[in-house]
Amino acid sequence: MSTQNTKVEKEGVVGENMVPFENKKETTGAISSFKLLLLILMVLQNSSAVLLGRYARTSVPKDELFNVNHLVVITEVGKFILSCILEFAVTNGGLLKSVKENVFDDPLGALKISVPALLYLIQNTLLYVALSNLAAPLFQVTYQGKLVTTAIVSVIMLNRKYSLKQWMCLVIISAGVAIVVLGEKKDEEKKDEGEQSIIVGLTAVTVACLCSALAGVYFEKVLKKATSKDGVAKAPVSMWMRNMQLAFFSILIGVFQTVVNGSGDEEPKPYFHGFNTSAWVLVVLQAGGGMLVAAVIKYADNVLKGLATGVSVVVATVFSAVFFSVKLTEQFGFGACMILVSVYYFSNNLPKCLNKSENIEMAPMLPK
Repeated sequence: MSTQNTKVEKEGVVGENMVPFENKKETTGAISSFKLLLLILMVLQNSSAVLLGRYARTSVPKDELFNVNHLVVITEVGKFILSCILEFAVTNGGLLKSVKENVFDDPLGALKISVPALLYLIQNTLLYVALSNLAAPLFQVTYQGKLVTTAIVSVIMLNRKYSLKQWMCLVIISAGVAIVVLGEKKDEEKKDEGEQSIIVGLTAVTVACLCSALAGVYFEKVLKKATSKDGVAKAPVSMWMRNMQLAFFSILIGVFQTVVNGSGDEEPKPYFHGFNTSAWVLVVLQAGGGMLVAAVIKYADNVLKGLATGVSVVVATVFSAVFFSVKLTEQFGFGACMILVSVYYFSNNLPKCLNKSENIEMAPMLPK
């Protein structure tokens, strides 16, 4: 027995729920570094997408602007293509086999991904209702509640645990983002308020926050949940396959929205109208960001994704001051400090959601 144990220790054989003691600290540190890298990349992607989006929408005459719904659909097509390429790579050319196993042989499993796609549709529809019934500042403040809502849904659906300090950080971050956004929109005037209903607006934005949280956490649960077939446990479906399925349903919904919205236009714009170089770069950036979001959800969680989004608001605003002559106010400085300090303290007390199986699952992606 002792010889066998010695052999196991020397060869570094790891059981299903066992990590060698000498490698445990190294693996944990590598996982933390990997998560930090993902979140930094997401901050950079979000910030650059915001800046490029502003430039693309303000650098051309109004009649040459692209249709936002068209951009969303093309972006989802880009996500679908990128997901196919990545799935082809991770399966060593077995894309068609993977599609057969995870779509045609398991249609109910594939249909699960239509749930977050439909929730995102409801969310976007409700946001239009909220914007129509709330002044812009009030909308911006109330919509920041989605970060706290996501944390609550994560606790309910994923049994995730957060400390009191972390809950306080989430509330402060939400308030900080609202302050930054309000500081940036300080000079905007409210118009056409006669037909607004604050009750309808607040109800719409509350349900939209809930839909956003449910969609994100549900997708995270599907990504991380192991499956079974004929009583035999299987590893979770590849995140690239899940992203393919989500992109497919999002394309269907996007086309539906385009048809419905286009029917009310006096003169609907054709596809690719106004798609200049900036628009195409934005498509590539957003499609790549979709892959990054999937990785963040898979190997971190939706709340940390929300933290990255909050930090990106600060980064984008700072660069807006450089490139678009946006004036930074004391209000922005105060809100930015709230966000950055709260993110730091939140991240230094991460939720106790990692277990050994997740460590082992992430090990192949970590640097050797």
